[in-house]
Amino acid sequence: MDRRIFVRGACAALVGSAVLRCSESKAQVPGYLKEFASTYANEPKTASLGWFKKARFGLFMHFGLYSLLGRGEWVMLREAIPIAEYELLKEQFKANRCDPDYITDLALESGMTYINLTAKHHDGFCLFHTQQHGYNSYASSARRDLVADLSLACQEKGLGLFLYYSYFADWWHPYFYSRKAGWQYARPAYDFEEPRYKWEKDEDFRAYVDYVHEQLRELLTNYGPVAGIWFDPIMGFYHRPDLFPIAETYARVRSLQPHTLISAKQGADGTEDFAAPERHGHSLADQFEEPELRKIPQMAWERNKYKHNEICDTLQPSVWGYKKDDQRRHKNADEVMDMLEAAEEAGCNLLLNTGPLPDGSIDPVDAETLLEVGRRLRSA
Repeated sequence: MDRRIFVRGACAALVGSAVLRCSESKAQVPGYLKEFASTYANEPKTASLGWFKKARFGLFMHFGLYSLLGRGEWVMLREAIPIAEYELLKEQFKANRCDPDYITDLALESGMTYINLTAKHHDGFCLFHTQQHGYNSYASSARRDLVADLSLACQEKGLGLFLYYSYFADWWHPYFYSRKAGWQYARPAYDFEEPRYKWEKDEDFRAYVDYVHEQLRELLTNYGPVAGIWFDPIMGFYHRPDLFPIAETYARVRSLQPHTLISAKQGADGTEDFAAPERHGHSLADQFEEPELRKIPQMAWERNKYKHNEICDTLQPSVWGYKKDDQRRHKNADEVMDMLEAAEEAGCNLLLNTGPLPDGSIDPVDAETLLEVGRRLRSA
């Protein structure tokens, strides 16, 4: 039997029976943390931070329904696609060439030590078998839990698995706040009243928070050890910080898997385990005029005892999801090597993004670039 088919079937069975539940114990050290086993026994978070400082290089993947349209990951908002129309993409979503074995082998051959996958992006579509709704990859034509597939492959090969989760924006959920609440990107600018949207007052937002917390419980109990939860987009928080119970959310993550690292881009309250600004090796505190907002990115940047953070950037020129008509060239190996050097000088890892093609395969240009980077790193 083809191993990819076997793993896919095994994942579905394991998730369905909850065999993949993470019962963290001192005797069970996640494979990617084996070098830090003695520290992990008593201080799992310290072990994770020590590993992260040495991790250096990670693979980011933005993949979802938007990939089918080939116009970037913000297409639902920018083109004001109605929810009912956008949801139809679920029936076209097959991900038949999304191969976790190939992806993890590519990461390893490229000198990477971890992978970050968009478990839920701003369009609300989930790449895991959530029990909260049928708007997910397992209920799509793909019939796959892509987080489970990748989780098993990462565990087998000693890679850390981070899960990107869009907490601060959700264009699909009925109770995320509206554009009228202060952020123009909170919802698409429809020229009609979207019947799916139910938010009317601030108190309604709690229904969304409860939904997020339940999905975090699923992600942190059904998929083995998770190296980190990576929250986004931070501007959705900065426009309405009063709506998000950040301390409660972070406490939930840490109670479920104490070793799991937390990031929220520049930082939501400054208690994150590392900062991960886009394309910049500094805190980005200077982008804010308000003193209260200026201090949060600085706190997040300086918080962890290793003073080690992350820069996220793209192999594509601009967007993160697949964009078919982007004729500008993707970054080459020389440019990536320069990015790695700049990240190291800034005390950061480099989390480098590729937007998989509509079928889930890795762009061959990006793959060749990454393999060449790996060859150079091994010969250095």
